[in-house]
Amino acid sequence: MKAPEPKIYDEARIFVRPVQSRQYSMRDELERLRNMPRVIKGNELRWTGGPQLWGKTLIDPHNNLTQSLHIHYVDLAPRAKSQKHGHQNEALCYILEGKGYEIHDGKTYDWNAGDLVLIHGGCVHQHFNADPDKPARGIIIKAKPLYMFLNLIFQAQVERPPKEPIPGWEDYKPINLRELL
Repeated sequence: MKAPEPKIYDEARIFVRPVQSRQYSMRDELERLRNMPRVIKGNELRWTGGPQLWGKTLIDPHNNLTQSLHIHYVDLAPRAKSQKHGHQNEALCYILEGKGYEIHDGKTYDWNAGDLVLIHGGCVHQHFNADPDKPARGIIIKAKPLYMFLNLIFQAQVERPPKEPIPGWEDYKPINLRELL
């Protein structure tokens, strides 16, 4: 099996940002953090991906707000699936809306809105929306930047997200949570 081609990004990705100060006390860094926003306006962030799997990063070291967390919002079109992948860090996926299932190391786990999915470190996994008519949405929380900082950087895609839309959902676009209210 041929390894998937690596994805090229428009700009360099920041996995761990430097923490530096001219003072040993780190007073400058603490002051900077205390003056940063405490509310991230997720509905104002841009979507990436498509046509089946969409996402937006809510927080990671690139935001200069945190060093140890990566949190992103995912939206799976009806009957869609994500990439098949694995990483050393554990992850939590809180299902906001929809019904579907995961395949973790070959075993299937069903989920519904309100469920919390635990993804163990080193597990090869993939997310699936089982609903033929409605999207599935969730928030994924992981300490990926902390793992990378510690040089625990194993992660790989076994299968990329599909590039073809689901028949009947060719024009699917994700919506922001506020638009659901």
